Amino acid sequence: MKNYKLTLQYDGTRYSGWQKQGNTDNTIQAKLEAIAARLTHVPTDVNGSGRTDAGVHALGQIANFKWKNPSPEWSCEEICAFFNKALPMDIRVIQVEETSERFHARLNAASKHYRYILDNQNVPDVFERRYAARIPADPSPRVTYDIDAMNRAALLLLGEHDFKSFCDNKHMKKSTVRTIENITITHNDGMLLFDFYGNGFLYHMVRILTGTLLEIGNGSRQPEDIPAILAAKSRQKAGFTAPAQGLFLVEVSY
Repeated sequence: MKNYKLTLQYDGTRYSGWQKQGNTDNTIQAKLEAIAARLTHVPTDVNGSGRTDAGVHALGQIANFKWKNPSPEWSCEEICAFFNKALPMDIRVIQVEETSERFHARLNAASKHYRYILDNQNVPDVFERRYAARIPADPSPRVTYDIDAMNRAALLLLGEHDFKSFCDNKHMKKSTVRTIENITITHNDGMLLFDFYGNGFLYHMVRILTGTLLEIGNGSRQPEDIPAILAAKSRQKAGFTAPAQGLFLVEVSY
């Protein structure tokens, strides 16, 4: 049995997220599994490091699949080329590596880096409209955000907390405790970049964190509100869910 690790990039605009679904084959996982089955000649599971939502992009998604007794022997370069020849151009396999049989893209992930991009220019960039959110939507003028206030709030989110207030899954049965290692907020030529580093993220968590920080940045909330939001363990106490198109899975570490 051989186990292959895939590094992927994709533009999530056209897709219903990562996870395969019973009512559509328009997901990243479904596309990959269909091609993997053609390669191996048997139904083949492709495991991702996590489930990106509809419209969310990836610069460094990780996946793996297993192939029992490949014949003839395929090199990693040949497997990569096989996938890319069959995939649509908005999904690319960047690298294929043979890895240990025990490796699992999701179960072995140690930390993830997500980036949220907000276009806050006076006139939004036409070519970034799929990859940067505009809040509020056009034709609203640019909002002035207090970067210092957002960074003070970000410091209060660091460490291990119960992030139930920042989860959109009302029926979450597993633990909602996660550790955020770092959050950086930078402003560059009208673009606001929010970078989140942590050991795992809940459903819509990064987008809710971003929405909450933006409400602090525009003065609707104060940085000192963060401890109370965490303690409430209630989705209603946190900010809005930022739009999907501004979110990227940047890197997964093992």
